[in-house]
Order: sequence, then structure tokens, then C-alpha cells
Amino acid sequence: MTSTYHRTCRLDTDIPQRVVLVIGTSLKANLNRSAPPSSKFFSVKCTPNVQYRITPPPQDISHLSPIPLNGNSVLFISMGHASQNENDSKLSVRYYGENKEALGRAVLHLTAVEISLDVDADRDGIVEKNNPNKGSWKWGPDGHGAIVLVNCDSERTYLKKPDSEQDNISRVSDLKDMSLMVLRTRGPARLPEGYKLTMHISQGDAESVRVFRSGSPEVLNNTLRNLYNIFVKGYPLVLSSEVLSQEVPYLGGTAEMNFYVEGLRFPDKDFDGLISINLSLLEPICAGLPETPIFTDKVVFRVAPWIMTPNTLQPVEVFVCSTSDNYQFLKGMKNLVAKSGYKLKICHEYVNRGDRWMQDELEFGYIDSPHQRFPVVLDSPRDGELQDFPYEELLGPDFGYVTRVAHRKDVSSLDSFGNLEVSPPVIVDGKKFPLGRIIIGVAFPTATKGRNMTKVVQDFLWAQKVQEPIALFSDWLLVGHVDEFMTFVPAPDRKGFRLLLASPDAGYKLFRGLQNNGHGQAKLFDGLKDEEPLTVDEILNNKSLQAENNYVQSCIDWNRDVLKRELGLDDDDIIDLPILFKLVRGEQKEQDEEDEDEDEEEEEQEYRAVAYYPDMVNMIVLGKNLGIPKPFGPKVNGRCALEAEMCSLMEGLGLSCTFIDDFASYHKLLGEVHCGSNVRREPFEFKWWNLE
Repeated sequence: MTSTYHRTCRLDTDIPQRVVLVIGTSLKANLNRSAPPSSKFFSVKCTPNVQYRITPPPQDISHLSPIPLNGNSVLFISMGHASQNENDSKLSVRYYGENKEALGRAVLHLTAVEISLDVDADRDGIVEKNNPNKGSWKWGPDGHGAIVLVNCDSERTYLKKPDSEQDNISRVSDLKDMSLMVLRTRGPARLPEGYKLTMHISQGDAESVRVFRSGSPEVLNNTLRNLYNIFVKGYPLVLSSEVLSQEVPYLGGTAEMNFYVEGLRFPDKDFDGLISINLSLLEPICAGLPETPIFTDKVVFRVAPWIMTPNTLQPVEVFVCSTSDNYQFLKGMKNLVAKSGYKLKICHEYVNRGDRWMQDELEFGYIDSPHQRFPVVLDSPRDGELQDFPYEELLGPDFGYVTRVAHRKDVSSLDSFGNLEVSPPVIVDGKKFPLGRIIIGVAFPTATKGRNMTKVVQDFLWAQKVQEPIALFSDWLLVGHVDEFMTFVPAPDRKGFRLLLASPDAGYKLFRGLQNNGHGQAKLFDGLKDEEPLTVDEILNNKSLQAENNYVQSCIDWNRDVLKRELGLDDDDIIDLPILFKLVRGEQKEQDEEDEDEDEEEEEQEYRAVAYYPDMVNMIVLGKNLGIPKPFGPKVNGRCALEAEMCSLMEGLGLSCTFIDDFASYHKLLGEVHCGSNVRREPFEFKWWNLE
């Protein structure tokens, strides 16, 4: 608190006043208002620890002579250091009449205290003393403002729930997930009678934060202790949605008291992430009347956003499901992950209950602050048979959980998280996105009807601010996920990555090249059980299929233009993959959705696209190793032409291609390798609070 804060003080010539003054502030007394009638002059005396000044400054008057009293004469009083004892300093004002006869004397007995509510406002992991910027937030490397994490992990592993949903601190280790706030005081052993310190927050902020403190629970009364059961290991709850204001102890002498601030919810449409916590010194007026605040110190926290991780970041562990029919897929994934040197975690059938779509159920991200960082899984509102996996299997110590609940009728296939991706870092027209940009799929902007990602999820994603989302058109697909036509892979040059796009045009170009080279009778799906082989000539002669792929290419091109514009990409940053699609009739249903009103007439269903053969863009990226759906394309000289083209395109970037057979267990069920897997990755080195 700076000395620019002046507190109005009333002088009384009848009764000596006992006043507490906070170092760094001053008292402001209107001398004329307090003067006895007929007063014309005044003088001021004080003890050594007291400083004062008068405005307007007296002119040509000896310091021993009384000063003329003007209608606007104001006395400013401050103190240089904290008192050792109560009322150990003194200031007096004498008033005089026309002939300088004494008319009255106002006496202030002063007690000086230092009070500072401190946080890590410069974001270096240390709570510095009285940072002048602690009461505001500013983005950027030269910014300021403290950071608090949503305490969404669980120190408990039995009957667990997120720590922020518990009414106490179950383990001292939980404190490291909270932000330290320190109350520093210096002054006499106790405050003058009736004065007290109180910490308080607004009702709005109380929904988003709680404050605990270290120390003995005996300082709080029995009613609170019994009502909230808040004392665990000596860390009583100070502020919450039920307790907006709480007296905190004044310890006396030179003292520090630690408080622990816990975030309860992420930024969202109705919450900008900013929280203020106040500490006030209250002054008594008289018995039976409420105290009044005479000093308030304020600190501001911003809740850390949830951050997604792109394919270019280093993997930590890979997640897949084991089902009764995905042995081939699982075998390929095990080999790929082992070769890449990462951990593979298999969700067994008794947990997944036949739901194999690991990508669709959840998205991995993390939260970060100067003092703590941990992964946080975002659980989709899809809620298939895997719905318990993120909570039951992932939530734990230093592994957080967050979800957004939507009305079941509002949830569509577009709410599965194959429809949620994030780009690597980009620069767009000079604007930096060092954490990349979130990408979601929605209905076409001009569509009168169509499927969209549910509003509660979109609101959550936009509110995080640090990865400004991009909306693509994905409702043209039967399943409707952006990962069906795009992904990112690391690259050693240009922007550090390439955008891979599915391209029917590239597919037809490849097949025509095969035909021109005399391979028109080479067959797709050759040797695949229960699949009718198709020759290159048959594909190229299918005019209906060509028309359908022209439509698909136009949809992808629309997204291509959006991605180029929103990510600042050139054509050289994009690689087209030879993938064909076909249109089928019907709208993708969640597999656990029940038919409603069977007697109701079937609504007219639209044609939407699915991959004609395994969709190679729907891959898993593990460093330089790519796990790609095995396309079962036409063989030339014993080698699949689609695999050969894919290897040619990727190996130029130093990437290794592994083709995984997912045909029966995923492709036939309208998904691929990416849909059936998920990757937790290392966080960004870049700190989100340094975002310009």
C-alpha cells in the first residue's frame, strides 16, 4: 500500500483519541472542522516517530509561532516505523484565538503497525513483500499478478473425489497445489482494544476460491469448528462460499502467517478467472456498534487455464483399450510404443465395457503456475461405456480432472474429442500463439440445421483464452470429427510442423498414375476377410464415387483456407494425403443412445462422408514415429502403393511410418488408430502468463 492512501481522521478537543495507523498510509485531518469557535491560529507537536505536513503550507511563520488557521487547512500525519507498544506515539494540535489565547487541544495517541497481504505477484515462485502490483493482473513477460490453480487432483485414492470438492485438507501434500499467500505484520504485542484484522471476499469470488491458513484451530470459535468440520492437520478454512469474511489473528511483534489459496473452478463463460482477496483492519467506534474498516490491502489472482498439448510435444504415455476383437490393433500399438520408448497403458475390457474409442472420451491437458504444474484430463460429455475411465483411473495425486456436463439431448457425435485438436505454436499476421490454437468441428456457418459441439464445452474452451479456438466445418462427415481429415506432424524446417490433410484429389492422382503405368488391375482390400477386392480401374470408372469425392474435396478445401488464414500457413506447410471417401445415408448416433418414439416417422437423413479405405490421416504421432492405419491399397511390385506414397511424404521430414491393422476392429466401425488411442504429452516450456 503506498502513501497516496489518506484516511480521514476526526480531531476532538474534548476527548483524547486512540488511533492505529498503518505504515505507508497517512491520516488526513481538516483542522478548521475540528477547531473550537473563534479559533484563528493553531500549532502542532509530536513525538519523534510521527511526521506531519500542513496544506496549504504556512508562509513566513516561525516554527515556534502559531500558524494562521484557514478554512482549508489540512493536517497529514504519518509514521516512520512500527510501534513497539500500544499508543507509544503522540501528536497534539492546539488552537488559539485572535490574541493567541489557548482555546483547546486535540490529542492523538498513535499506534503504528505494518500490515501487508502478500502473494507471488512477480511470478517467480517466491512471495515477495508488498509488491506494488499485487492488486492487479497484467499479461506478458513484464506483467504481474499472482496465479492460482484449480485444485482438481485428488490426494485421496480411496473413495476419491477432486480435492476442491472436499471440505478440508485431507493431506498436507495437498498444500503444494495451492498458492501461498502471506500476511506479514509488525507492531506491538497486541492491537489496541477493539481493533481487529479480517479477511474477506465477494460472494461472486467465493464460488471460485477457498482460503485455508496454517496455525492452531483454537483461534476460531466452536460454532465454526462444529459447523464446517474444517480443522484438518491445523489448516482451518478461512474463506469459502459459506464464510465470506473471517477474523484472522494478529500475532504481534514481527510475524508472518501463511494462507493457502485454492481455485475451485476454471475460467468459463460466466467467470473471467480473476479473483480478489482483501484484508482489512477494523476500528471500533463504541460498544454495540459495528467496527469500520480503516485500511484494506488487496491481492489479485488469476486462475490458471486448462491447456492442450499438440502432436509436436514429447509423449509421456499412450492409452489404448483392449477389446475382444482388437488383438491385431493392440499388437501393432504395443510394438510401435515399445519402439518409440514410451509407456503404454491398456484399459482392459472390464473397465471399458467394449468402448474402444479412447480418443473420443477424453482430452489430455495440464495446468501450470510458478510453483506447481500437473496434468488434467478433460472428460467429454459423450459418456459412452468409457465414461468412468477418466475419473476412476486417471484422477489421483497430481493428476487432475475436469468435465462439462451437458443435457443429453444436446450431445452429438461432435462432442466426442476426436473433434477437439490443437495446433503447434504459430504466428499469424505478427500475432504470436506460443501455445497453439484449439481446433474444433462444427456445422457449416450457413446450415439451417446440423450438429455442433455443445455450447458448454465451446464456452469452456473459449474462456481459457491462451489457445484461441478455430472452428472448422466437420458436420459433412458421418462421425463429424476434425481428426478424420487433418492432423499435425513435427518437421525439422519451416514452422516446425506440417499440417496433413486428407485429399481425394491426391488419391485420384495416385490411382490414375497407377493406371497409366499399367497397374489398373491392382486391387484394394486384396486378401482381406469379408471384403470384396476392387481394382484401380473399377475405382476410377465409378463416376458416382468421383462426384462424392469432389464434394468431399470442396469441404476439405473450405477448411484448408480457414486453417491457412487462422494459422498463418502457406501451401508449403501443408501435405495432402491420398485418401478417398464415400457418402452414406444417416446420422451418426452415439452407440449407447436409445431410439426414442419408435412409432415416430423417421426423419429425412442426409448423406455424410466416411473413409473409403482406412483413413491414413487419423494417425498417432509419437515423436518421429507415426502409427498409421494400414490402408490395404493396391499392391505394385509386392508393396502397397498407398503405404509407399505415405512413406515417401513422411520420410522426407525424418519421420518413420508404422502401419497398424485396424481394419476390422476400428475402420469398419467408422474409426481409426487416432480414434482408438490417446497420448499424454509433456507440457510446453512456454509459460502461459507470458502471453502477450
